[in-house]
Formats: sequence, C-alpha cells, structure tokens
Amino acid sequence: MLRVLTAGESHGPELIAVMEGMPSGVPISSEAIQADLARRKLGYGRGSRMKFEQDELTISGGVRHGKTIGSPIALRIGNTEWPKWIEVMNPEPVEITDKSRGRSAPLTRPRPGHADLVGMQKYDFDEARPILERASARETAARVALGAVARSFLGELGIRLVSHTLSIGPVRVPAGAALPTPDDVGALDADPLRCFDADTSARMVTEVDDARKDGDTLGGIVEVLAYGCRQGLVRTCTGTVAWTHASRKR
Repeated sequence: MLRVLTAGESHGPELIAVMEGMPSGVPISSEAIQADLARRKLGYGRGSRMKFEQDELTISGGVRHGKTIGSPIALRIGNTEWPKWIEVMNPEPVEITDKSRGRSAPLTRPRPGHADLVGMQKYDFDEARPILERASARETAARVALGAVARSFLGELGIRLVSHTLSIGPVRVPAGAALPTPDDVGALDADPLRCFDADTSARMVTEVDDARKDGDTLGGIVEVLAYGCRQGLVRTCTGTVAWTHASRKR
C-alpha cells in the first residue's frame, strides 16, 4: 500500500511530499513530475498566484538514476513568494520589521467556506494565519507531484489514467456523453475547464463568470478514469480505496 505525507505552508520556503511503499525499479523523472505541475496551472478562473509560481522541483530521496530504489520518495517544491514572507513565516522567533507589518497583522475574521474557524478552534489559535497557511490550495502542488509518481507506478502495470470535469455548480455533462480516454489528454488540457463536452464547457464558463460577479463560489465533480485496470488489483475498505501490489517483475 502506498502512503503519502505532505508538509509545508503556503508562504513557507517549500512544500515537502513523501511517499512510502513504492517498489524499486519504477521509472521516475523530474521532467514528468514538472510537466504535471505545469498542467496544474491550467484552467478557467485560476487565482493570480498560479501565474508566477515556478514550482521548482527537487527529488531529495528514493530515486537513483531515474528509478526508485524502494525507500521512501521525498520531493520538494519551492515557493516563489518565500522571500516576501521570511519574517512572517520564519520558523524562528524573529523580529517583524516595517516591511512585513502588513502581512503579519492577525487574521481574526474567519473566511466563509474555509477551514479557518474550525482550525482555530481545533488547534487553539486566536487568528487564522497558521490554519490558512496549511489549508491552502498551494498545498495541492505537493499532491500533484505525488500523483505523478503514483501514475508512473500504475503505468508499469499497464494502467493509464485520465481525468475530466463532470459538473460545475448546476451545469453537468449530459448522461450518455462520450467519455475521454488517455489519448484525449491534450484536448482536455486545451479546454478551459477540462470538460470533454464542448457545449457543456461553454455553459460552465458562463457559470464561473456569474459566480465571480456575485462574489460566490461553486462546487463541482471531477471524474478519474483508469484504463487497463486489472481485476483484483484494487480493494476497498470503509469508503477508501487502497492499491495492493506484489513485487514488480523486472
């Protein structure tokens, strides 16, 4: 079973991602992981931070000469904004100078729809900064990197993946619409909302625009399709899915 951990804050020096349980001999490349990190920046309605984050990747352990060695895999992704936040997010108790006073102001008004309030209550903070730094969309970069590693492993088993958007708000792909295959990733990447149905995608864009004008947010459904999945490879337990694997043949 693969187990993953992430660490790091949105405006800290870096994000850290660790995966254990990966067998040896699986091909892993920085280029492939970096490509998926670049794809993460695509999509309609993205925040401004997506435009300047470089997502500089370092493989710190678990891979040698392009292949896994069986030990935990450690990845680091740099945060471009770190130099502006060194004082505010420093792990050491440093003095806050005038250049950082605005950023260091306590955030005492929890944002609706975020983890701010429950996090402040759970971890006993009187402001939201320690919570929102962790419960941040920035942290998903670490998950994307780990997903790229896991997909490499699945590729060795002949399994190919593709994801697409089924719905945003009330707009949903019609029942019976064609499903994408892994060969359609390029077309999905080119669509503003990764929707395989062009008419539905256009209506989704309108829905996003309307929500933005109203200062509102939207939920949605994303579907991941696995092609070539072998019978008995996956086991489910109490609502979770766990991958089971034996030693890979070389």
